Amino acid sequence: MNIAITKMSSKGQVVIPSEMRNGINYGEKLIIIQNDDQFIMKKVSKLSKNLEEDLIFAKRTEEALKRYEKGEFIEMDFDDFLKDAKKW
Repeated sequence: MNIAITKMSSKGQVVIPSEMRNGINYGEKLIIIQNDDQFIMKKVSKLSKNLEEDLIFAKRTEEALKRYEKGEFIEMDFDDFLKDAKKW
């Protein structure tokens, strides 16, 4: 296990220490998972396609729930919803 210390910039950027960048290419996507005070970083290329899609769906669902809790959703009849959905 490798351990290093880094810090966050005022722009929210975190530098991965050079000794830990082996195998990470410029522009490669990384996923960061937060669990309380723990952060886990993984290369997106190492995830299965299904997991990547599931994570995207989970993030969109969480964002939709937050908008719902703020009262930003429109209530409509089921049939009207289906009509709007067909336009997508």
